Amino acid sequence: MGILTWIIFGLIAGAIAKAIHPGKDPGGWVVTIIIGILGAMLGGWLGSMLFGVDVSGFNFSSFLVAIGGSVLLLFLYSMITKK
Repeated sequence: MGILTWIIFGLIAGAIAKAIHPGKDPGGWVVTIIIGILGAMLGGWLGSMLFGVDVSGFNFSSFLVAIGGSVLLLFLYSMITKK
């Protein structure tokens, strides 16, 4: 996938993850893209290591893994910044 595809993929995955995750989440649309891209990387790594999920390309399983990774990333962020 090209860089523009990763940005769009990250924006969509990050926005869905923010809608799923309860509570106040950080930043605007740029942070949403970053969370989505990092979440896709985290989810892809965990998916391939734990479940053997192939996360190549722009498909439904890759999208679910990216959303799951983004939700996990938001959860970890909220645990670290909890007051």
